Amino acid sequence: MASRVAWRASRGAASLLRMRSTCVESRPPFRFPFAYSRGFSSVVKNFKYTDSHEWVKVDGPLAVIGITDHAQEHLGDVVFVELPDVGTTVSKGGTVGVVESVKSTSDVFSPVSGEVAEVNSELNSSPGLVNGSPYDGGWIIKVRMNDPADVDSLLDADQYTTFCEKENSSH
Repeated sequence: MASRVAWRASRGAASLLRMRSTCVESRPPFRFPFAYSRGFSSVVKNFKYTDSHEWVKVDGPLAVIGITDHAQEHLGDVVFVELPDVGTTVSKGGTVGVVESVKSTSDVFSPVSGEVAEVNSELNSSPGLVNGSPYDGGWIIKVRMNDPADVDSLLDADQYTTFCEKENSSH
């Protein structure tokens, strides 16, 4: 009986720790001073977003792409990231990879059309970067864009925040 009580107490503490680890305040300092928090998730102001929860940072002719803080929180601990090959042609809205977590597997969609210029090979050995640093070390691919105007149709930070709030309230 005593061991069952100790087990329950440790499970409660573990659950509390997991819950606290998702709070923005308990995370390491965020590298983007222009970011703001929406509840438990962060959004970077000058990035663009999709309704399938990918983010895009335009860097000259390249689009750096990853999944949002909101997406990684819903996925849980990421254990594997499938990356495309460099040189692969991608289409806007097409699948460019897969993120597998302890909870589920999700496709990653390209917000732009172009050619994969670089992949984040660090994710092969450290897929948890997607959780710990979704907007920095956890980027997934860089695409040399065919048409930089592809990003014009994506959501800005305020639109993405509103989208997530509506999505969360409908669940």
